[in-house]
Amino acid sequence: MSTAHETIRIGVDTGGTFTDLLCLDSRGLRVHKLRSVPSDPSSAILAGIRALLETEPTSASLEVTHGSTVATNAVLERKGARLALITTAGFEDVICIGRQTRPELYNFMVRRAEPLVSPELTFGLRERIAADGSVLQPLDDSELTTLIATLHSLKIDSVAVCFLHSYAFPQHEQQAATALRAAGFRVSASHEVLPEYREYERWATTAVNAYVAPLMAEYLGRLQKNLGSASLRIMQSNGGSISATRAATEAVQTILSGPAAGVIGAQALGNLSGHSHLITFDMGGTSTDVSLVDGVIATTSESLVGDLPVRLPVLDIHTVGAGGGSIAWIDAAGGLRVGPRSAGADPGPVCFGVGTELTVTDANLLLGRLDSSYFLGGRLTLDLARTQSIATDFAQKLNLSVPALAEGILRIANANMERAVRVVSVQRGFDPRDFALLAFGGAGGLHACDLAAALDIHTVLIPEHSGVLSALGMLLADVAKDYSASVLRPGVHLTASDLQSKLAPLTAQAQHDLAAEGFAPADITLTAALAMRYQGQAFEIDVPLPTTINQETLTALDADFHARHAKLYGYSNPHRPTEAVQLRLRATGRTAKPSMPVATDLEKQKLPTPDTTRSTIFSGESLSTPIFHRNRLAPGMSGHGPAIIVTGESTNVIPPLWSWHIDSAGTLVASHQGGVA
Repeated sequence: MSTAHETIRIGVDTGGTFTDLLCLDSRGLRVHKLRSVPSDPSSAILAGIRALLETEPTSASLEVTHGSTVATNAVLERKGARLALITTAGFEDVICIGRQTRPELYNFMVRRAEPLVSPELTFGLRERIAADGSVLQPLDDSELTTLIATLHSLKIDSVAVCFLHSYAFPQHEQQAATALRAAGFRVSASHEVLPEYREYERWATTAVNAYVAPLMAEYLGRLQKNLGSASLRIMQSNGGSISATRAATEAVQTILSGPAAGVIGAQALGNLSGHSHLITFDMGGTSTDVSLVDGVIATTSESLVGDLPVRLPVLDIHTVGAGGGSIAWIDAAGGLRVGPRSAGADPGPVCFGVGTELTVTDANLLLGRLDSSYFLGGRLTLDLARTQSIATDFAQKLNLSVPALAEGILRIANANMERAVRVVSVQRGFDPRDFALLAFGGAGGLHACDLAAALDIHTVLIPEHSGVLSALGMLLADVAKDYSASVLRPGVHLTASDLQSKLAPLTAQAQHDLAAEGFAPADITLTAALAMRYQGQAFEIDVPLPTTINQETLTALDADFHARHAKLYGYSNPHRPTEAVQLRLRATGRTAKPSMPVATDLEKQKLPTPDTTRSTIFSGESLSTPIFHRNRLAPGMSGHGPAIIVTGESTNVIPPLWSWHIDSAGTLVASHQGGVA
């Protein structure tokens, strides 16, 4: 039983196929993995927590950090609140018109996604504040009162309020939001959600928040009630966490939170193994998320959820629909395709016993890379005979053998993931050969070495608990909050006092918010950046801003911007005038971190006898492959491929011509025996 006054910390990552939990207490680290329940994600979370904790009473306190997919799924499936949009009269169609960018340039039959809020529920109020702050037309209280009565009659759940120029002059938005909240509506005001210029992105982000906030509040309220007195924190897309109370009102901050936690955990374990330059590769059951860590984790303010822009700081993660549950299918031309459609947790892959469509997981089982009797540590038995039967019928349609079909499925899935890695590396000006590939997620270790070989990457890292690394990342994450203020001033007219006057209120608000979360001043870190561009450009680059701002700072900022522009786009023009667009501030409250054991005196140790051997197919050849249980391997042990190393939550495949060892941090390190794969 847990000791009195102990704090038990649990990280929970809810995925489309599995829910991962990691528990840290005085007894050390324990993990648990179970199938997700898409209809009620909280039921799997609570079942997992009960499995990790002892049933007898304890006086220990419980802290839960949760990466939720509720907001993301609500947007993708269009199952959010009944939403109304209130805007400046004459600008009701902004959210429908959007931008001129066309993702399918040569598709004559393209159909635009429907906006979250219909034209019938978009209302214009006669008000106008100019770009310089002058009031051209006051907001009429009587018109607002009439509109409130209309919203009640339409049974509106949530309201987004988005007026022109409110990012800098929010008084009319504040007036409308106050009246709407007094009338009982849940309100998302754009100056609170995203105080930045660009009407479409600001309004779209605010609409997303308003659309998912009621659903998120209900979900978190139910989860908190079932957790009782336990502390509940929610991961954000920016790599930090926030309280459940704040997440209920700022639900848009939680979109893409699970992948963000994985990158946090990957960076921490990569540093322990001496690798600060990483490409993180998180392959789960439904999708694969990749990111690049060049000493620091990259962030971006340009992300999409479905077809909707969410212009908030998020970790720069690229996602593709290739996971263990990705379904194999035959296209109209008779070619084999894989994904993006996934079998998910229900019905799941064929080998789970219910699904009828072959998946990547089924292909790995057919090739002998998965143990049918030890999936999830033996808690789920895979049906090999059923999988072989359905695969035989599928293979006949392509005139292939079953092994050739299975290897083809893996090659196509790997090609999809390879393209994703190139997006975050080559397309950002980085050579993937200069990085180590750190693989995690339930399926990451199955594909990591093949993916590294395709990219000529030297080193593959697979942490001990790679199958639940996102859950670990949630326990490592600090509390983080982002703030911004518009600048919109040519570089030649920008002064140090301009930036100081913009930065001071953001700093005061950040310190106040983190103090309210219980952080002492010594545990608060503030980092600022200035979004800059060449005059005439439409997109910006964030340039770090030092805490001391003077004329020398401005000169250095300009030089830094030119260098970053050259690295990102391949050119720069120091003679071209620049423009400061946005000031950003991140406030971080440092949390207590779990200690990560590292062997101080690493000696070579003898490899134990394999637990078993199994015929496994590599490149069309069946090879006798030793199988090792990960808990029998210690730092200093090494071997060569082919080999398969299994844990209760993941399987790691070392192909022929690869060697491997366990390093001082307990991480499995694989290297091609010829150097570069």
